[in-house]
Amino acid sequence: MSKRRSSQPDSAGQPIRLGNQNVKRIVGIGKRLGLFFLSVYVTVLIVLLFLETSMVYPAPGRTVGDWQPVDLGHEDVTFQSADGTRLHGWYFEHPNPRAHVLVSHGNAQHVASMGPSMAELRDELGVSVFAYDYRGYGQSEGKPFESGVLADGEAAQRWLADRAGIATGDVVLFGRSIGGGVAVHLASAQGARALVLDRTFDSIVNVASRRFWWMPVRLLMRNRYDSLAKIVAYQGPLLQLHGTADLVVPYDSGCRLHEAAVCSDKRLLTIEGLGHNGPAPLEFWQAFDEMLERLPAISANSPIHVETD
Repeated sequence: MSKRRSSQPDSAGQPIRLGNQNVKRIVGIGKRLGLFFLSVYVTVLIVLLFLETSMVYPAPGRTVGDWQPVDLGHEDVTFQSADGTRLHGWYFEHPNPRAHVLVSHGNAQHVASMGPSMAELRDELGVSVFAYDYRGYGQSEGKPFESGVLADGEAAQRWLADRAGIATGDVVLFGRSIGGGVAVHLASAQGARALVLDRTFDSIVNVASRRFWWMPVRLLMRNRYDSLAKIVAYQGPLLQLHGTADLVVPYDSGCRLHEAAVCSDKRLLTIEGLGHNGPAPLEFWQAFDEMLERLPAISANSPIHVETD
């Protein structure tokens, strides 16, 4: 009598071996499932690669904000980046400024969405403020990508220095979120009188690799903003703000950036429960004001940047 083949144990409790045909069938199903999930994974990777620019630079539309405010006391400015891209910004001049502040905004802002806050910054801290838009933002031309955005920041810092009649290294840099990555780059490349960072990261790749842990982010991501490597070249005063409830840029990312800074005058202002997009608390503006009070006067011998043809 032939033996019965089954995947169930026999009456004696001993398992019955599967036949060759059953084994082959199971292996075939496993291979097909593996190929299916692999194709889905690769497809998702390709889609996210194409979406990287829109995810890193979710620029608000030009219908957001008031582009023609009548009571801010600002000047409409156009200037050019190194590659000729036409850029746009707003200059809030103080009659007797104790500092000249360049504002590099977050990736979901433009100057028209932050005009009143820039006017308040000028009036409350007694500083002249230049807020500008990266390429692809607001009324600035072009499309954003890391090297282009960094070049835009360099051009904005030079514009402000020229307008104020000071050296590029005498500009106070203020960066918010991704703008902090721009500000760290500027401080390392062109110098700064002081560096102020509002909820920014050590590296955008490090942040993305935590969110998309199942992706080879470190190999594939084009925008990197490696502030961790760049901040060691900056020696001046540093003020950082970060909240413990930040779900966009984790608090420990800001802590790593702070630890990497080699300057002696540095402060990390930690706010319990503060998220990424809430308004900066009063303590931050007080710390900003105190930093400005401590800054030495600009030397009369400081080299002045001059544009050349």
